[in-house]
Amino acid sequence: MILEQKVAQQDNLIQRMKTGITGLDTILQGGIPQQSITLVSGPPGSGKSIFCFQFLYQGLKENEKVLYLTLDKKEDGLILQAKKLGIDFQESIEKGEAKFRYLNINKKLVYEAMSNEILSGQYQRIVLDSITPLSEMPMFIGNMENGNADYSFVDSEENTPSTSGPIRRRHLLFIMNALESSGSTAIITSELPMGSTNLSRDGISEFLADGVITLNFDPTMDRRKLSVMKMRNTKHTLKPQEIQITSGGITLQ
Repeated sequence: MILEQKVAQQDNLIQRMKTGITGLDTILQGGIPQQSITLVSGPPGSGKSIFCFQFLYQGLKENEKVLYLTLDKKEDGLILQAKKLGIDFQESIEKGEAKFRYLNINKKLVYEAMSNEILSGQYQRIVLDSITPLSEMPMFIGNMENGNADYSFVDSEENTPSTSGPIRRRHLLFIMNALESSGSTAIITSELPMGSTNLSRDGISEFLADGVITLNFDPTMDRRKLSVMKMRNTKHTLKPQEIQITSGGITLQ
């Protein structure tokens, strides 16, 4: 009994960020733990970007500064997509409260650009959509000095040994470390092939992230599902939740 009371007290001390998704915060004891990294994964069309829109828009409602880093779509397309759902970022962008930035994966300095953006803005909420292209970039290891590897990233297949599991893990650790250093609460997305037994395309992100939320759908039954597979310091159900995507975004049924 005493142990249960202490656990309950610790749970109450954890600061949380509301997701902006109706019904989700209830099963997350109030929201995502502050200064955590949550992986949101799912197949194409499952609502990953919409989840991110709602998360950032909730931050703007709470007078927070937010950042959306995109590797798959240009900024204008994402802003228009959000507006069609009734989520209008334009005014916040003009005021400097929100920033959307496209990162070109074909540029050698993509990691430097990403890190500088993450660390320079004092953002309370950050979205990286998606982590998949970054995790699949080739890498080669340069000189070793004082026992530390000098990692170099390249944008072609020349002079690259592999994009194996250990290489992908180094990529992901680089990204996670940058997000953790920012002190923000972050959402990263990953593509998830239909029928995959992993929780991300790379099969590694789910082990490094503090939380994992999967989105999925059954076209034969015309149903969509959201599952909280993992969330640090949070009691939650593993039961898939039925969701709908309508004007305004995702809602739990």
